[in-house]
Amino acid sequence: MKRKSKVLFGISMLMMVGLIVVFGSRLTAAGGDDALVKIADVFQTEDILLEEWSFYAREHLVDLKTEKEVQEYVKELEAQFPDWDWSTSETSDNWEITAISPTSKHHTEMLQIMATHTKQPVNAYIVYRVTGDEWNKEMESFFTNAHFKNRLSDIFRGNPTIFSSMKGSISDKIDMALPNVANDLLKSFDGKKIEALEEEMFMSVSANSPMFSDSIARDMNLQIGIRSEGLGARTTIVVGTPIITIEY
Repeated sequence: MKRKSKVLFGISMLMMVGLIVVFGSRLTAAGGDDALVKIADVFQTEDILLEEWSFYAREHLVDLKTEKEVQEYVKELEAQFPDWDWSTSETSDNWEITAISPTSKHHTEMLQIMATHTKQPVNAYIVYRVTGDEWNKEMESFFTNAHFKNRLSDIFRGNPTIFSSMKGSISDKIDMALPNVANDLLKSFDGKKIEALEEEMFMSVSANSPMFSDSIARDMNLQIGIRSEGLGARTTIVVGTPIITIEY
């Protein structure tokens, strides 16, 4: 069943890459930065033990036409984040800049700028990730204060696409059928099911929730994945908007 979940995760990642290109103008930073706060509230309400969370923002740098322009953009970012650890990797086809914040205690912040070596136009992306395995008032404040919003404005040139996900588990003492777990979560998100995939030990639900403003095809803006490890074992739950970006 784990192999099945990895396959489905891979499909979600492929969907994410495609949706970034196709729906990039629809998935914006507006309202996306508080999605984790809303998901965390539901996890607490449903007594889901948090294991990890992820904030993923990405922008296609369509206004940068040459490799030199991308390098100048990187220098601007280096000047804005001089305390971050910067590194470069390169192949014959592309090059990548990675920067990691050394000051974060409860989470990891990372920037990646990827560009091809083509002459013109260059194909470049910037990715900003924030990940962690704890959630508290400090993290809630991190995502909701003006400093974080300003950080997004400093990093991105336009409106990035944003994906937020949380992973957790419920007690092995709780014996609930997967559809019942999914229905309880849908109620907590005030969600309306669009489609679902159900197997004996795994279930995935795509839905629409008024709690989240961004959406993709068929107004889907919520994805729930549930995997049981068997009778008496824990049940893993992953929630993402608009889709899941954490493996489960």
